[in-house]
Amino acid sequence: MPQFDYDLFVIGAGSAGVRAARLAAMCGARTIIAEDDRIGGTCVIRGCVPKKLFVYASEFGQTFHDAKGFGWTVEWARFDWPTLRENVQDEVARLSRLYRRNLDKAGVEIVEDRATLADANHVRLTKSGETVSAERILIATGGHPLRGDAIKGGDLAITSNEAFLIDELPNRILIAGAGYIAVEFASIFSGLGVETTLAFRGDMILRGFDDDVRAHVQGELERTGVKIIPKAIPTEIVQLENAKLVTLANKAKLEVDQVMFALGRAPNTAGLGLEKAGVRLTDRGAVAVDAYSHSSVASVFAIGDVTDRLQLTPVAIREAQAFVETEFTGRPTAFDHADVPHAVFGRPPIGAVGLSEAEARVRHGDVHIYKTTFRPMKNIVAGNDQRTLMKLVVHPKDQRVLGVHIAGPDGPEMIQVAAIAVKAGLTKQQWDATCALHPTAAEELVLMHERSK
Repeated sequence: MPQFDYDLFVIGAGSAGVRAARLAAMCGARTIIAEDDRIGGTCVIRGCVPKKLFVYASEFGQTFHDAKGFGWTVEWARFDWPTLRENVQDEVARLSRLYRRNLDKAGVEIVEDRATLADANHVRLTKSGETVSAERILIATGGHPLRGDAIKGGDLAITSNEAFLIDELPNRILIAGAGYIAVEFASIFSGLGVETTLAFRGDMILRGFDDDVRAHVQGELERTGVKIIPKAIPTEIVQLENAKLVTLANKAKLEVDQVMFALGRAPNTAGLGLEKAGVRLTDRGAVAVDAYSHSSVASVFAIGDVTDRLQLTPVAIREAQAFVETEFTGRPTAFDHADVPHAVFGRPPIGAVGLSEAEARVRHGDVHIYKTTFRPMKNIVAGNDQRTLMKLVVHPKDQRVLGVHIAGPDGPEMIQVAAIAVKAGLTKQQWDATCALHPTAAEELVLMHERSK
């Protein structure tokens, strides 16, 4: 048997890589992890965590307005961008240190260097020039936002990576894109008082979500002041003296202070030496893997966003756990990517799990739809016109609930519990047999008795 320097070499210290390295080391594996940026990856450093904190900040303006209906007067409130920016970065730094501490405690060796594959069992460290061997190599390098390189003047725009660190809050911003990142940042900037425009290629935001949810959220964004321009992505950006001039595909021109691209994300596989090691990539440049995160090379594995399976942090963590179970405990484990809950922290927020109506009709033909819209109790007293949408998609024969879709306050919180029911295959009758909890918005999930379709 060949002798290796390590049992496991992990490339990338984001959510997936850190979890895999820690668990493997706790199983007794000699484990090393390499990261050429701060430990924590996209989620901690430039994704989920800072974004959610920005979302919280953006909600206070509406909260102060709503407070008047409950007898509160808040005339002194003002927003300071540098305070938010620095406080969020302090929290990011704290979490990064915590990730490092947990790796140290588990006995994982940490190398602050860029690592690339020299071959199927050897990794080269860029700064030191050292090459080390490992029985298994795990690629967990995540992804990066697309920059719109085909757009003339695209280098004048920022992406979600830079949005957390800009020096000044712009007065006007154009966000190019219609996915969850675009919608979330449109909600954030608009909520912070920025004149916000969302321009995108399609007819409606949030492709892949249920159509009723898409229409509801798009209408709510427009109602709260976000300008929506479909079928009109930017084609050119020109720097003026005090603004940026953006030309759209429909020939319209807009002057804004900042442009942000939210055009999707791509796997971080370039320059890793994967092709040289014989690792097969997909058409989108992701590492092609099987159900057990095994690449086309026996000693090389990949988990998380770099595989382009389902780009969600909890999924990456579960893939890491399954990898360690399979490779270091002798219990082959594959993570089931079906019925994973999703959230969009926009205005209103979305929680969704299972099949959309359109997906369910493709798979099952006829389906039963239960749907309701209402104004939450709090909003009525506050004089806030925002409405909540709830929708159940039900199998017509066995009455299993195939999908749950919520667009409204606390939707992401409710969907976590709803996901248990969908994953367990509970029926509409079992939902209906559950006593409502009053007064809550969540009770509507078990009170939709009349089919809408």
